[in-house]
Amino acid sequence: MFATFIGVLVSVLIERKPAQFGLPIFLTVGEVAAWRVKWAAIPISVAVLWIGARIVRSIRQNPSRFIGLRAARFGLTAAAMITLLVATLIGITIPERLRQRRDSLEAAVHARGYALHRAFLEYRELHGTFPTDPDKYAEALRTLPDPDGSIADALRFVEANGYQAGAQVAAASTKVKPMVGRGVALRNVNATTNPEAPGVSFTTYELRLPSEHRLLGSDDDFILRDGVIYKASDLNPNSSTSTRTP
Repeated sequence: MFATFIGVLVSVLIERKPAQFGLPIFLTVGEVAAWRVKWAAIPISVAVLWIGARIVRSIRQNPSRFIGLRAARFGLTAAAMITLLVATLIGITIPERLRQRRDSLEAAVHARGYALHRAFLEYRELHGTFPTDPDKYAEALRTLPDPDGSIADALRFVEANGYQAGAQVAAASTKVKPMVGRGVALRNVNATTNPEAPGVSFTTYELRLPSEHRLLGSDDDFILRDGVIYKASDLNPNSSTSTRTP
């Protein structure tokens, strides 16, 4: 057991090639080595300790038939120390592994959130407003071009009731700015009013992204608000659940 652990430890040292050696370096390398051998070391350690305990007990109960009680006790103690060492290093590694897992999950949520924000901007560029129906915003975003499938993948992790849009009413909302293409000459014509132009244009939005447990409404959720991603627990509860009305 000790030889196997030392072998993995040396392999990690060769792999990382630290510039200098010291206790922090050996502790970090030991954590990595213990994590790599955990699935093999734990069952082997249990088996070795159980067999060693039975051997020591047999020698102690029959001293006339067996010799080497001191050596058996030394071997059992050494196995227990190695088991304790590996278990300690694995235990030290667990918080860091959990933090890395949480960071990877949050990175995935941020990637999906920014993909959705890009989709919202493309939709507003085409229609002049963000999706208006909170129950059908996903269907509206699916109509956008999605060559890499990022929008469709991000929409798999959202809920239908997690979207709300806000609006700012302009003073002259019925006036439409003439659309002039780049490079097109301006002509002296009268600007016409678009009778189908909406009186209210949704200019802000808020989308609640479920947490890693896919439970909507918990403090672990993420909130995509106008392109910025927040943690629901970091926001004011009144602001995170407020309803924006036109």
